[in-house]
Amino acid sequence: MEDKITIIEGPPPIFEHVNDGWALGLNESPSLSVPALTRLRTFNGPALVERCYTAWHNKSSIHLHYRGETGLEENAPILAARSVETPEGHVLLLWVYLDGENIEYETDSGDDDQIDDFPDL
Repeated sequence: MEDKITIIEGPPPIFEHVNDGWALGLNESPSLSVPALTRLRTFNGPALVERCYTAWHNKSSIHLHYRGETGLEENAPILAARSVETPEGHVLLLWVYLDGENIEYETDSGDDDQIDDFPDL
């Protein structure tokens, strides 16, 4: 059974380019998949991380399910997860694989500190 973490409200997730060697080394696919990081505000980050670990322990996959910029539903395989507690609540860090042929990079204005920009799970 394939498990998923679904974004239920808010804007589409913002994916950041990942240059970490460990993340790049996990790509064993014949297709071009690009690792990316997204940060999501959530009610219970540790429980979502546990869902990821349980899926991987059972040799199953888990995906991030979200609406893309065009409004269409999209999925991205999750390769790593971490929960961080902030003064505003839990933030779930998800490293995912994106289809390398459909990626467009944007430059950031440097305003990453705003917790209000995170989609809600």
